[in-house]
Amino acid sequence: MSVTSRNRGCRLRRSAHFVAGVAAGIGLTLLVGAFMGAGIADARKSLQPSVDTLISTSETILGEPISYPTGTAKVTAAVITVPVGASTGWHSHGVPLFAYILEGELTVDYGENGVRTYRSGIGFMEAIDIAHDGRNGGDSDVRILAVYMGAEGKALSRKAGPPSQ
Repeated sequence: MSVTSRNRGCRLRRSAHFVAGVAAGIGLTLLVGAFMGAGIADARKSLQPSVDTLISTSETILGEPISYPTGTAKVTAAVITVPVGASTGWHSHGVPLFAYILEGELTVDYGENGVRTYRSGIGFMEAIDIAHDGRNGGDSDVRILAVYMGAEGKALSRKAGPPSQ
């Protein structure tokens, strides 16, 4: 075999190796791209808003039907902190109130309607026009997100005496 033939054979083998390498590279790129594309699609899915319903009801925690006050609507949202050992004092609400326990544990005495304990992560529609007293008997502050659905000039809560037992 002549030197020229040998060189041509080496060049052909190198070309075949080069083509095979390029094909493998393209295949690997497509495969990685497909996996990354799936990852991007998953990432896009996770970037979509989600809704976790905290409550959907037409009654208070004590079974009263919720009715809105007349007048110009006024929504008030507040975070109420009840320190360790403290209580809210006996009071009632004349407007619908959604309460969500952000932290801690609150025990609420509703008089003849019983006592209930609400822990972090619990949401409820508070009693309307029924006197109650919330107490923090735990070892950390209680924080409550309170959303009052009231009306202009209407008190969100008012002091009340304990129910007669």
